[in-house]
Amino acid sequence: MSRAEAVPAVAAAGAETAHGRRPQTAAGFLALFRNELLLTFRRMRTIVLLGILAVLPVLIGVVVRIETDGPRGGEGPAFIAQVTQNGLFLVFTALAVALPVFLPMTVGVVAGDSVAGESATGTLRYLLVAPAGRTRLLAAKFTAGLVFCLAATATVAVAAVIAGTALFPVGDVTLISGETIGLGQALLRAVLVAAVVAASLAGLVAIGLFVSTLTGSGIAAMAATVGLVITVQILDSFPQLHAIQPFLFTHHWLTFGDLLREPMYWDGVLKNLGLQAAYVAVFGSAAWARFTSRDITA
Repeated sequence: MSRAEAVPAVAAAGAETAHGRRPQTAAGFLALFRNELLLTFRRMRTIVLLGILAVLPVLIGVVVRIETDGPRGGEGPAFIAQVTQNGLFLVFTALAVALPVFLPMTVGVVAGDSVAGESATGTLRYLLVAPAGRTRLLAAKFTAGLVFCLAATATVAVAAVIAGTALFPVGDVTLISGETIGLGQALLRAVLVAAVVAASLAGLVAIGLFVSTLTGSGIAAMAATVGLVITVQILDSFPQLHAIQPFLFTHHWLTFGDLLREPMYWDGVLKNLGLQAAYVAVFGSAAWARFTSRDITA
């Protein structure tokens, strides 16, 4: 079902309840959330973005495999060197490569288009005809964005596991701190790392949602969100800005590497998650204030 088909259905449901009891908040939210998920993951753009993320670990694995068989095999950063010894480390390598650029760009596209895209296609006004409420609609879009973060991260991780198993030996894993753990424990670490990476993108979802409420152009909102990520990453690379860098939402993204130690080192990870929660609170509130007071004409 396309958005054009879904909107009349939602509006009709609203008309049916206009003279009766207003639907319960939880039921209304779940209906909106389910609709947002279907629309997000049925878009060809979303499928293409997930496909690119799935190809990324395969390309990394193939390149590492070729280089390993060459005259300079075994050289490279710590994660890549570990991949040649155990294919499971391709998960951590792929996430380390995807997190600074590829994952934020895909999440920025989806989050930036969430409200502005509806306005550009003229469906936002019709969505609000149903007694869903702007707050619940915004919450459904934010939650769907978080689910996309999980799906995008899981796509990278699963593709990396498959490619790593096919290209390299797999067994007990030697952590970057030197200790060795069994394959089962290593897989649990991989799941934990993927969950932390997905949570690291929550602040970006809130920022993209806020930007999306500021304009009626989906393309402009997507470009602004992705451009903001690039700008913040550049600012995070200047030593002269060290005073503000701990407050940038990208600064602690790669702290998930501390989970590959024994025992796991949580300080950086918790700082990252706390910072993301702060960005969600600030930009989520800003998005709510803007969206609930905005005059919807399209």
